[in-house]
Amino acid sequence: MLHPYRSSKSFPGLGSFRRIPRWTPPAVLAWILLSASACSQQPERPTPATSTVPKAPFVRVVGSVQDGGFPHVACSHEACRKARESGARRLVAGLAVVLPGPERTYLVDATPDVAAQLELLADVRRPPQDRVDREPVDGIFLTHAHIGHYVGLAFFGFEAVHTRLLPVYCTRRMASYLRTNGPWSQMVETGNIVLAEIELDQPQRLGDDVTVTAIRSPHRDEFSDTVGFIIRGPRSSLLYLPDTDSWQAWSTPVLEVLQHVDVALLDGTFYSRDEMPGRDVVSIGHPLIEESIRRFGEGNGDGGTRIYFTHLNHSNPALDPDGIEAARIRAAGFGIVREGDEFEL
Repeated sequence: MLHPYRSSKSFPGLGSFRRIPRWTPPAVLAWILLSASACSQQPERPTPATSTVPKAPFVRVVGSVQDGGFPHVACSHEACRKARESGARRLVAGLAVVLPGPERTYLVDATPDVAAQLELLADVRRPPQDRVDREPVDGIFLTHAHIGHYVGLAFFGFEAVHTRLLPVYCTRRMASYLRTNGPWSQMVETGNIVLAEIELDQPQRLGDDVTVTAIRSPHRDEFSDTVGFIIRGPRSSLLYLPDTDSWQAWSTPVLEVLQHVDVALLDGTFYSRDEMPGRDVVSIGHPLIEESIRRFGEGNGDGGTRIYFTHLNHSNPALDPDGIEAARIRAAGFGIVREGDEFEL
């Protein structure tokens, strides 16, 4: 059945005991020995960085909200006001695929928050000292041409990072859009990026037994088509689908897709139909979290797929981890991703 949300956390190792003085009273000595025995039963230390055993590839969440960010740009919504007052911030939805063995890192989508997202990857990269890192990632996979998913490419151009032949994996239609519209066309001409066209349902091998496969996602396709990605590793698989129209718009039932992955990060833009006064959110084209829970809560139970929501709009009450809606999502066996969450591949 569906698994509840669990944020991946590491357990720090236990420090060694100091040398025990000879004058230690017997009762205190007994307490120390009992404590040492208890400590030996705690979770093992993480594998030291110097170990020759490579860490398994994994996916790290580097953003979890809709294109306008949170707090949302130019927004006086109560949730946005409170977020500004408290200094809380959530980044625009995106992922990183990390291959520790060959030390490669790939972004899934280049968001307006890409600068902050690269900082979230500082521990898995080896940037040069005292200068700009011209190779901060090894490639970027793009889902579509809505602002939260590709405009961050501009930061890799001449005026900022100034990369050299950075692979950008995208569909033929997306590549055509980038090739024929500035400033992306300039980045192609000057060699900041190289467009690597991908075909639907054809795996792209990254190494370490990791593949990324684009699948069609029905959505508002003004400038390009829209895809989700299935990321497969040696131990697990993950579906990333931050943007889609309603589940009824799928020609292939989405349940059939979910049955073949271990984890799914799905479009959770809106929680319910009435969360934006004066506007019917259904007309915008995203499935509602309430609808997704009803659809996947029973029919997908036997598959064991763990389902999490991402790409939350600023109006979505599930953004409050202590709120009623977030509690209902968890009670139903689903989760909501946050920046820093990791999933082993």
